[in-house]
Amino acid sequence: MNARRKWPLRSPFPEGEGGQGVRSNQRRFTVAHKKGQGSTRNGRDSPGQHRGIKIYSGQTVKAGNILVRQCGTKIHPGRNVGLGRDYTIYARIDGVVKYEPRGEKRQVSVDPVAAAAQA
Repeated sequence: MNARRKWPLRSPFPEGEGGQGVRSNQRRFTVAHKKGQGSTRNGRDSPGQHRGIKIYSGQTVKAGNILVRQCGTKIHPGRNVGLGRDYTIYARIDGVVKYEPRGEKRQVSVDPVAAAAQA
């Protein structure tokens, strides 16, 4: 039989940590523990839309005052109020604001102030 073995019985690499072989001529590279000063694609933000109820029930309003800013009709328009293109509800007349149930949703109305009460 030939003195040279085709397959070594042992691995030519010394056993490293975890049972993995490490070559003696192979360099170990360290991994950075701090992030470099690369550019980022974040950092943009837009200001809030300021939505919500602006005037509450029982408060007096003038014609044109905004009552509610909303996305969609969370609150429906009632008597003497208008609905803007962006679903803003505004008063059409001077009066007192009143929120009332409308099925599962709510509606807002403006009741006119009596002429005697204004004088």
